[in-house]
Amino acid sequence: MPTYQYACTECDHRFEQVQSFSEDSLTECPKCTGRLRKLFNAVGIVFKGSGFYRTDNRSSNSSSSTSSSSTSSSSSSSDSSSSSSSATTAAAS
Repeated sequence: MPTYQYACTECDHRFEQVQSFSEDSLTECPKCTGRLRKLFNAVGIVFKGSGFYRTDNRSSNSSSSTSSSSTSSSSSSSDSSSSSSSATTAAAS
């Protein structure tokens, strides 16, 4: 279950509350019964390593040449068919 941060607009009381997605947001401050607002922070997740970008699984020469798009698309389809046939050969062994 996610943890949400709230701040009171009147007394500036700040606190965290664990709530499910289906629960309604809190609207009243537990200290002064003032109005609450939900605080949003930067996401604390970082994707590192290969495989997260569109260019990670392309060969170096096809990503640098953008003029021959039809050639690179036909070569990528033949690359995928040859890699799938080698995978089935390895699985059969």
